[in-house]
Amino acid sequence: MKRTTCLSIIVPLYNEAESVALLHERLYGVLQEQERSFEIIYVDDGSTDGTIDQLRTLVEQGQHTRAIQLRRNFGQTAAIAAGVDASRGETLIFMDGDLQNDPVDIPHLLAKLDEGYDVVSGWRKKRRDAPISRKLPSLLANRLISYVTGVHLHDYGCTLKAFRWEVFQHMRLYGEMHRFLPAYAALVGASIAEIEVAHHPRRFGVSKYGISRTVRVILDMLTVKFMGRYATRPLHAFGLTGLLMLILALGIMVTALTRAAFSRSSASMGAASSNALLLLGLTLQCLMSGLSAEMLTRIYYESQRKPVYTIKAVFPALARAEGEEEAA
Repeated sequence: MKRTTCLSIIVPLYNEAESVALLHERLYGVLQEQERSFEIIYVDDGSTDGTIDQLRTLVEQGQHTRAIQLRRNFGQTAAIAAGVDASRGETLIFMDGDLQNDPVDIPHLLAKLDEGYDVVSGWRKKRRDAPISRKLPSLLANRLISYVTGVHLHDYGCTLKAFRWEVFQHMRLYGEMHRFLPAYAALVGASIAEIEVAHHPRRFGVSKYGISRTVRVILDMLTVKFMGRYATRPLHAFGLTGLLMLILALGIMVTALTRAAFSRSSASMGAASSNALLLLGLTLQCLMSGLSAEMLTRIYYESQRKPVYTIKAVFPALARAEGEEEAA
């Protein structure tokens, strides 16, 4: 699709009926002050609280605004993907719809992007969230992700980010990739910067994130590492793991035989060693099977150009939007 707009602001929403009108007012005010053409794309990710009704009203009342309604809750990554696919901007900006991100930071992101970077990520240095359930797990996850991926950011979880469109010509979004977008962008050679952004306490509704997501973050991090290092040479990962398991098995077997030769009580110790080896083998098998399935999933979607979401409705209707564009 030809890029006909300068900025595309993509806002995924899930049960944010109380926030969206106020967010739109603030966002629209900031964008009108910019000397750049813009569009705002709201993606309703299967909300059940009337969010889509609020979006219909906003679309009818304002220009430069579109809304996409997904058929069910596909998750934030899929919602972002839907917004990216529908966008017409040369620069893409993502932000949350819960009023915790501040639209006044958008000009700062753009200014940093104009310095020559491909990606500018927000850093909620003064984060207004619960210290135990949100801030502490986030701190540990950010340090771990930075170490594993080699892309050092303070705040991977901040949705407020700016991307050049060219970056997404080499990326496809799957699963829970949204929090790792800078790391994936780095894999395709993008230059990345980070700036401090404001963060406000949640005013309406409840958070959709919690400490339970820590396990998902770890698994997704393994996927990022695997795809970055072994996607074009998977045997290096699977073969190396197999060789290590073989060496470990031989070591345990030799140890068990040696003890059996000098001790009558070695049977229970040998059984314990075998059980530990079995559990280790099953764990590694599950991880490797998961990584194989990840690669197969990507092949399935990319070979068929199949999106990871399904759209129920678009506002305004596509024909009307195209007609307005031609008239303009």
